[in-house]
Amino acid sequence: MANPDYIFGIRAVIEAIDAGREIHRVMIKRDLKGELASELFSALRGSTVPVQKVPVERLNRITRKNHQGVVAWISEVTYHNIETIIPGLYEAGKVPFILVLDGVTDIRNFGAIARTAECAGVDAILVPSKGSAVINADAIKTSAGALHKIPVCRTGNLTKSLQFLKGSGLMLLGASEKGDTVFNTGDMTVPLAIVMGSEDTGLSADVLKICDHLVSIPMVGTVGSLNVSVAAGILIFEVLKQRLA
Repeated sequence: MANPDYIFGIRAVIEAIDAGREIHRVMIKRDLKGELASELFSALRGSTVPVQKVPVERLNRITRKNHQGVVAWISEVTYHNIETIIPGLYEAGKVPFILVLDGVTDIRNFGAIARTAECAGVDAILVPSKGSAVINADAIKTSAGALHKIPVCRTGNLTKSLQFLKGSGLMLLGASEKGDTVFNTGDMTVPLAIVMGSEDTGLSADVLKICDHLVSIPMVGTVGSLNVSVAAGILIFEVLKQRLA
C-alpha cells in the first residue's frame, strides 16, 4: 500500500497541482526531460511549491514503484498568506501574536509546538517553504488536531516576510542562546512575533540580524539547550501570562 503522505509519477503530480491540492514539496530527478516533464515544470512555475532536484537513487529509496522521476509530499493543511492574516487581525481589533519557525524540521516537534500555540491563542504560524517539517498525519496527530485550527502560513522568502511583519508594527522577538535579555523581562503585550530556530543550529544568520530583540531562557543544568518545542512553550505562555495580567 502506498504511503498516503506522498504521491509519485509525473501525471499524478500534475493533476494534484491542477486540482489545487496542498503540496509541501516536490523532488524531481535531476535530468528529467520530455514533453510530460515540460508540462510538469510549467505547472510548478505557476505555483509556490518548493522543488528539489535530486539523484534518481534518492527517489528510489523513497519508493521502488514507477515514480517516473517525481515524488511529491502532500500537506494535510491548507496554507494561508501572512500578508492577508495580519491586516485581518488588526481589522478585528486584535493584537497580533505570530509564531515563526525558522527551519524546524522534526515533525513531532512541529506538531507539539502547534498544539501549544493553539492552546495559548497564537494567531498564526509562519514557516519557510524550504527547510520546514512536512505537515503529515503524524504532525496532525502530535498537534492533537491543532494544525487544523491554527492558520499555517508558508513563505518562499522568510526574511522578506519578517520585514513585512516589522513594517506592520510587530516586534520580532528571537529566541537564541546569544540573547542577552531574559525572555520574561520585556513587554510582550505589543503586536509580536516570536521567532524560533531549528533544532540543531538555532536561528539562521539573516533572521538573527532582522530580529528586534534576542532573548534567552536561563538554565542551571549541564545540558546546553532545551528541546525547541519546550522552549517555544515557555515563551508562548509568557506572552499569554502577560496579556492576561
